[in-house]
Amino acid sequence: MKDKNFTTAILVKQSPKTVFNAVNNVRGWWSENIEGPTDELNAEFIYSYKDVHVSKMKIIAFVPDRKVEWLVVENHFNFTRNKSEWSGTKIVFEITEIENQTKIQFTHEGLVPEYECYQVCQDAWTSYLQGSLKNLITKGVGKPNPKEGGLNAELIKKWGLPEK
Repeated sequence: MKDKNFTTAILVKQSPKTVFNAVNNVRGWWSENIEGPTDELNAEFIYSYKDVHVSKMKIIAFVPDRKVEWLVVENHFNFTRNKSEWSGTKIVFEITEIENQTKIQFTHEGLVPEYECYQVCQDAWTSYLQGSLKNLITKGVGKPNPKEGGLNAELIKKWGLPEK
């Protein structure tokens, strides 16, 4: 049976160490509105964008230059019937060397097509990973979501989501 979890991959010329450091610079590629440490085992951090999306993450795997895994401890969406749809899911970054390149395999375990947020979340993760994280790794500058506007505002408009 085909794995239905959302997954995407990036291939870059930078070292696994550079990639690992960029992944853990969550404010540099996902959002400037992150509270708490994002670069140590068992650390917890909170991501938020207005009342649209708030998540509490716990880093449950942290293997230098190889793997980072977050557990979504709590989640709130204002645009789904099940407001806590991501709660209990895992976000995994696996880093491997392939012929002088580094592959980042991203999987959001539990983010499946049956989820109401699947399409908008797939769209968002793809943009953050294929765009912002890749640029942070290859060019030294990502395009994280600012506290106001940015990709989140674009997605809210595109998908017709309520914004508070």
